[in-house]
Amino acid sequence: MQNRIVRSGLASLAAITLTAGVAGCGSDSGDSTSTGSEGSAISAKRCAENKAAGKITYLSGYQYQSSVSILEYIAADKLGYFKDLCLDVDLKPGTGDTAQITKLLASGQATVGPVSQQDVIQARANGIDITGISSYSGAGLEVLMTNKDITDLTQLDGKVVGHKGFVPAGVRAMLVKAGVKWDSLKLVKQGYDPSVLPRRQGGLEALTGFISNEPNQLKAAGKDVTVWKPIDYGVPSSLGAMAVNPKFAQANPQAVEDILRAALHAYDYCSADDKHITECVGYAAQLSGPTYDKKLNATIWKTETQVAKDNPTSGQPFGAIDPKNVAGLVDMLHQFEIVPDSVTAARAERWFDTSPVTNIYAADKLVWPAP
Repeated sequence: MQNRIVRSGLASLAAITLTAGVAGCGSDSGDSTSTGSEGSAISAKRCAENKAAGKITYLSGYQYQSSVSILEYIAADKLGYFKDLCLDVDLKPGTGDTAQITKLLASGQATVGPVSQQDVIQARANGIDITGISSYSGAGLEVLMTNKDITDLTQLDGKVVGHKGFVPAGVRAMLVKAGVKWDSLKLVKQGYDPSVLPRRQGGLEALTGFISNEPNQLKAAGKDVTVWKPIDYGVPSSLGAMAVNPKFAQANPQAVEDILRAALHAYDYCSADDKHITECVGYAAQLSGPTYDKKLNATIWKTETQVAKDNPTSGQPFGAIDPKNVAGLVDMLHQFEIVPDSVTAARAERWFDTSPVTNIYAADKLVWPAP
């Protein structure tokens, strides 16, 4: 699952100040260019087509957490970008259950929502009909943390490794690629308190997590750990990936393009500087209520957009799908027998459509306003 779950126990976390100079998506969105009036950023003909698409339900990955693939959609709504493009978008908070999200998308109860590329492949392999339409990076958020005395992953042979219910395929692939004897590991389920790692609870030597969550928690608490990233070992993943109901996409291709256009425009706006980050996180807080931890969520956004900046999709405009990454994911899923051999790279590539993103760029520049 690409959006980690922030539990109530994280509410008191003090945020860590990270570099705010993160990448935008191409268009110059340093200031909100919305006029707040319907159709102000689109031709009359295209506006009418978008209106004809009807209500579009966006389902988030987990509540209104300030993750990529969530915050920019909230901001696009609050900044008026959807209205500018004559889109009627209804924001709904997801539960964090990826299987539920894929089923709701396939049934048409949701129109568009965050689904990792790996999960799109697994869903389609299981007969759940959704289409992947974008991804910000071939890097993911899932990581492995160890205490500082672990300087080589092979030192984990025979040791206790904690997880949240299962070891993510990307983390397992990293360990295997690094030469760790997988069958020697003592895998144990842990809760959502990462302090068990520095405390070495139950002999714990490593713990899975998400780069924008547990490492920031531990750093704020003065606990120094080493973060091991699958991308550093050439293991594919995805970040900010989105999927759509295929029937809606087929009937309303321009509306799908413009949903992404508005979101990418908002991504750029929310990433411009600390002031804009605070503003956009504030929009998420308005939807979430008084217990929303703005500092924590600003840190989540800064961390995840930095991952996207550091690991761009090769040879593609920002947000477009890299077919080579899809093929790499298929290979990894075969390695651990997660999908059958009948799921080939060529077949999986047909489950993704990069045209909604590539069609909204001109010379690697996001086109705003729309045609």
